[in-house]
This record gives sequence, C-alpha cells and structure tokens, in this order.
Amino acid sequence: MATLLKGAPVAQALSKKIEQDCRRLRSRGVVPTFGIVRVGDEPDDLAYERGACRRAEKLGGAGGHFVLPAHVTEEALIQTLERINADPRIHGCLLMRPLPPHLDTVAVGRVLRPEKDVDAVTVASMGGMLSRAEVGFAPCTATACLELLHYYQIPLQGKKTVVVGKSMTVGLPTALLLMNEEATVSVCHILSDPEDTRRLCREAEIIISAAGHARLITRDYVRPGQVIVDVGVNVGPDGALCGDAAFDEVEPIVQAITPVPGGVGAVTATVLVGHAVQAALRQTEGA
Repeated sequence: MATLLKGAPVAQALSKKIEQDCRRLRSRGVVPTFGIVRVGDEPDDLAYERGACRRAEKLGGAGGHFVLPAHVTEEALIQTLERINADPRIHGCLLMRPLPPHLDTVAVGRVLRPEKDVDAVTVASMGGMLSRAEVGFAPCTATACLELLHYYQIPLQGKKTVVVGKSMTVGLPTALLLMNEEATVSVCHILSDPEDTRRLCREAEIIISAAGHARLITRDYVRPGQVIVDVGVNVGPDGALCGDAAFDEVEPIVQAITPVPGGVGAVTATVLVGHAVQAALRQTEGA
C-alpha cells in the first residue's frame, strides 16, 4: 500500500509563513491583495476562485474579482489588466486560463506588469524561471508540485523524473522547476510514442502527470519504489473526479502517490495567496 501524499498538511505548513507575512504587512497598513480576472463562467474556474478568496481572507489577505463575459474583446480584457497594473492596492493578478480561443493569451499576457504576475502568464515570468531571477512567479500549480515534494522530503537532485504533459501552465514550468532542483527530467506529451512514454515512466523514480487524461497512468507505467504526483483533475466514466493515474491499479505498486482530490489541488490556492503576499512584500518593502 502506497503512502498518500496529502495536500492539506502541505497547505497548513505554507499557511503559517503566509500568516506571519500578512501580519507584518498589515502592521504597516498594507493588505496583501490579489485580483482574479475570469473570462466566462467555467465551473472549475468558479470553484477555484471561491476557494482562493476564502483562503486569502483566512490568512489575512484579500482577493478581488474581475469577471468578464466569454465573448469579451481582447481590447476590453487588456483594459482590465491595465487597471490592475495602475492600482497600487492590488499586488498580484491571476488571469484564469485557458482563455477562449478568440483571445491571444501571449498578447494579453504582455500587458500585465511582471511584478504583479503571480501565475507566470507573462513572458518575463517564464524568463525568470529560466534564469532563476525573481521576476514574477512560477505558475501556482507547478509550484504546488514542488512544495509537496519538499514537504514530504522526497529527494530531487539527480533523480530520474518524468513529466507527462507540456502545457505552459503546468507541464513545462514543472519541468523547469525540477531542473532547477538538479533533477534529471524527461518530458512526454500527446505526440510522444506511447511505448516510449510507458518505458520512461517505468524507468523514472518520480512521475508527475499533468496530461489531463483520466486513467492514463496504468499499472504497466509503474514499478515498486516510485513516487507519483498526479496533477490531473478529470471526470471518470462513473462521473466521479479522478486523476491521470488509475489509482486502484497503481496505488498497490508504487511507494507514494498524491490522491485526487486532496493532493496537489489542495496546495495550489495556498500557493496563490503566498505569491500575492510575496508580491506585496516586494512592492512595499523591496523584499
């Protein structure tokens, strides 16, 4: 039976530092605040938004909403980001992605000031990850994966690690963060040969799956002694939430695995608040 790498203890540990920083800022009259820009009313976005705002209020910060219709023009979305840029009371901004297909995510992302970019929507933030410079922040979900591995004291240096999925929001930045930790990283994606993906996963010591494909990682992808970080949140054939891993198949084999729900997702909202608080510290204290 595998050890369950639950997200709640990780979030709780992160929250202690965030609360301390919030008290420090509030003692100077600063309320660390982030703005969530949401286009449309996707249920997953709504749930994440509510959870993030509740978490911010509980820890001593604040979250605001900028809700735009799904048919919003690119110009109107850019104007919203420019208002956030100009408002000194908003220290961080989360632009919910993916955006509707008629909007250019890269063009829109160029508008946001990097110091307010708490989820790596800007090119500058991604460049900061490559150079290890404090420019913006890494994506919240990718950061949550690393925080979880650190909390459970899972070594990364030199470890064979496979990231399944190469999205700009999770897969690619997670691979970059792992390389910054000196892990040996392979990345598989939808165009990778399936047998190569299975082989690389079996050879790996750590598998991080962010493919968004229910039950993709089955028993023939794994072996004893491995750690699986399952980022996928999918609806299974029975209508229940499930990850990318076929939990019932791989859990009896591997050493440790994150549950879905209750794993990486439980950490992500706390990371968002932490990024906003760090942004407030940088902007007000030069921290």
